[in-house]
Amino acid sequence: MPQGDPPLSLRDLDAISVHRLRDVGRKRAGALTEMEINSVLDLLQHYPRRYIDRTKQACIADLAHGEEVFVEGTVERSSSRPTRQRRKLVEAVISDDTGRLKLTFFNQPWQEENLRAGRQVVVFGSPTLYRGSLQMTNPVVDLVGDRTGRFFAVYPQSEKANVNTWQIARFVEQALNRCRPRGILDPVPPSVLARFSFVGRHTALNTIHRPSTMRESSEARRRLAFDELLRVQLELVRRKRQLERNTAGLAHAVGGELVDRFLARLPFPLTGAQQRVIAEIVDDLAMAHPMHRLMQGDVGAGKTVVALCALLTAVQGGFQGALMAPTEVLAEQHHQTMLSLLGDLTVPDDSRLGGERPLRVELLSGSRGAAQRRRASEGLAAGDVDIAVGTHALISEGLQYRRLGVVVIDEQHRFGVEQRAVLRDRGPGSVTPDLLVMTATPIPRTAAMTVYGDLDVSVLDELPAGRLPAATSWARGPLEEAQVWAEVRAAVAEGRQAYVVCPVIDESDVLDVRSVTETHALLAGDGGELAGLRVGLLHGRVSLAEKEATMGLFRSGALDVLVSTTVIEVGVDVPNATVMVVMDAGRFGIAQLHQLRGRVGRGLHGSSCFLVGEATTPEAEARLNAVVGSNDGFDLAEADLELRGEGTIMGERQKGRNDLRLASLRRDKEWVVAAREVAIEMLDADPDLRSHPALADEIELMLGDREAEFLLKS
Repeated sequence: MPQGDPPLSLRDLDAISVHRLRDVGRKRAGALTEMEINSVLDLLQHYPRRYIDRTKQACIADLAHGEEVFVEGTVERSSSRPTRQRRKLVEAVISDDTGRLKLTFFNQPWQEENLRAGRQVVVFGSPTLYRGSLQMTNPVVDLVGDRTGRFFAVYPQSEKANVNTWQIARFVEQALNRCRPRGILDPVPPSVLARFSFVGRHTALNTIHRPSTMRESSEARRRLAFDELLRVQLELVRRKRQLERNTAGLAHAVGGELVDRFLARLPFPLTGAQQRVIAEIVDDLAMAHPMHRLMQGDVGAGKTVVALCALLTAVQGGFQGALMAPTEVLAEQHHQTMLSLLGDLTVPDDSRLGGERPLRVELLSGSRGAAQRRRASEGLAAGDVDIAVGTHALISEGLQYRRLGVVVIDEQHRFGVEQRAVLRDRGPGSVTPDLLVMTATPIPRTAAMTVYGDLDVSVLDELPAGRLPAATSWARGPLEEAQVWAEVRAAVAEGRQAYVVCPVIDESDVLDVRSVTETHALLAGDGGELAGLRVGLLHGRVSLAEKEATMGLFRSGALDVLVSTTVIEVGVDVPNATVMVVMDAGRFGIAQLHQLRGRVGRGLHGSSCFLVGEATTPEAEARLNAVVGSNDGFDLAEADLELRGEGTIMGERQKGRNDLRLASLRRDKEWVVAAREVAIEMLDADPDLRSHPALADEIELMLGDREAEFLLKS
């Protein structure tokens, strides 16, 4: 590449095929394609997973039983043979200047090809004694080829594609050397680089692949992770601002008496957090551009009351509101709650004698009869229905709203992107309704900035006065489990009710867990732990009519215990239920356990949550200990992020090349915040990034219109 040409942009690198590199023929290029490496950009963004410092390696002669170490050596021989279970056993011997080490691999047949005689390898593992000699069983193996120097990178490799780490290292080195004459363009403003003491991008890409010290690799990673986060934040903030500028919204009449009358009749005072979030929503509704707000609230924080204030603000101005829930049970629950909270509220109606009529709330769901659905649909189209509550039936084809003004979506992560977009597009004419999405699954602040970066975020971080947290304990063995059932019987004897939740509906040959049908039969049958009590059964496979009937019986107190799957996880509100028993609790995630625990402690009585069963993995034990140790959903969300990683939070976003390859929402919390601040500053000064064309081009390349639209819709 001739000197004097401009530096190479990421788009330039993306346009250069790996075919252009020496020793990458058609077969090798096909193998790299299997690893999603098609261009030089893909190659340079195939970052090392770790580094090896040769000065810290062990010699074979110095190995000790049970100590994890790196060992470098030359393969002397390898062979394979079938075991009695017809699996392949691969054995190899490596040597260095001090001795020999046997390696054994169970069910890893590719290692025989990997460990051909003469190859240079680094193995990582824990030596054990076998027949008087040390050997390593199933160690991690990296082929290092003839790499020199004391410090080198180890890359993700693919046995399936037959591409190993030293081959990738060779291609990366060749690509970096060929980039050197022109250099790599750095589109981040120099003032930002100076503020955070970042190295330049060319330096960062070189030193993350070829560092001289660990500090160099850390500085490179810090810079490149910031670049990833900045691109995402710039796109989210820019799209949000464009939506506000270019989308017609409704400037609602705020401060009306309907909301005041609703709040005045509540049998409890609002928390400070509810007052604050209602004020934030009202400010949004008064603006001429559509609200696009996420409301996070821990279990029992009072989200429904806040959502009703938003819906009633629409109604008092002559518009309609819609609340969409992910399940029939939750939609029914919201409908019942609304009817009880709204009571006999009236709305102005000039066509009626007296000038007003009762506020009309209708439930639309698949379980409603045809006549009920038709009556509700006609009422929506005519404008007689003020608030519609339902599942995805709210966006069914042919359903018309007269003047839809505010949409509330509960537990929005359970809906597909297109479903949410369709409901938002049901506004009057070309006007987009205001959108409030709410979740009882708390999300750590930095994750919310990334996953929901295009939404304004409100947090309900107070529980209503008198809400007592459920006392949570872990029952590990048969004796402790027997005590749990004694507690359930004692609670029922005092007039209370209990839930028992199981992870699966039917018995499984694969999973060693108790099913809901089996548990119901064992508990309620003759001689069962809960024999003589009124025990109901609920799961996703019963008919909708049966599901509603069972929930109705439980709400009314006609059932003492409800044995269920997680269909009762979200939103079900039975204040008299004071005991939650979760069977095989190690099978559930932290967020699910916290949601289930939130089904009790909703009344005036103390409540208990029992997590039953052994933890089958260290991660399961950590999850259960976290839930026992804290009732704070936001603390648990942070713990969940630490345990599971951001992949679980990024969800559908983590696909293809636009992944956060280096940036971690756990490790890089400060850089998420910094990237958000820089993005806002840059867009305040330059809304369309006209002064930063290279950065704008990178965003288009790395995110693309389709992905950016997905970010915004979600």
